[in-house]
Amino acid sequence: QVQLVESGGGLVQPGGSLRLSCAASGIDFSLYTMGWYRQAPGKQRELVAQISSTTWIESDVKGRFTISRDNAKNTVVLQMSALKPDDTAVYYCNAVRWDYSFQYWGQGTRVTVSS
Repeated sequence: QVQLVESGGGLVQPGGSLRLSCAASGIDFSLYTMGWYRQAPGKQRELVAQISSTTWIESDVKGRFTISRDNAKNTVVLQMSALKPDDTAVYYCNAVRWDYSFQYWGQGTRVTVSS
């Protein structure tokens, strides 16, 4: 059974930092591109960052967010800093197999940036 379990969300003040972690099980982790998406209230889900052998960061968060992975621990981390109220959303971990044959989602973790 495939599981992607996110952790690390919560309430943070503007300018603060949060570290989101996603632990994967049931997949050959090294074969998957891992990503973080977010969905704000009333908006579509959007890709924030992605990592395979290379990384991609969405322009609105570039310089504030970083993504990393540990293939030995089957984890992917989204480090977020200089958070803004516009970063408020539910953040989802995503795994896509290299040949696009399988895709999986985590249950989401809520991030609220507010004073």
